[in-house]
Amino acid sequence: MDNRRYAMRFEKAFPVLISSDFGYLSGVCRNFSTGGMAIEMIEPLPLGSSIEIHFPLDGTDQFVAKAEVKHQYFFNYQTGELPGACRGIGVRFRDFATQTKSNSESFAAETVMH
Repeated sequence: MDNRRYAMRFEKAFPVLISSDFGYLSGVCRNFSTGGMAIEMIEPLPLGSSIEIHFPLDGTDQFVAKAEVKHQYFFNYQTGELPGACRGIGVRFRDFATQTKSNSESFAAETVMH
């Protein structure tokens, strides 16, 4: 059996901002490794999409990962008597950078749209 999970994964949840050809979208990182991550989001992006994932560091800088959408997921689950659902994407990292808020059009943190 082929096991592609060669890197240790960190099960943390933190907000991220995704920029792509479709604009800015917000998401929640759910599973992070050195090769990529899973991002929970309202509307998953198409497979093969090139994206930038913005991780805020402080008031002026942010860490940016360039990535490609490799997977889409949709889970149905039950919480007590109520049904629930979760969807998102799995991405593979390509490159990393740091940039300042002023260089990234005010980071679009206040204008995130879905």
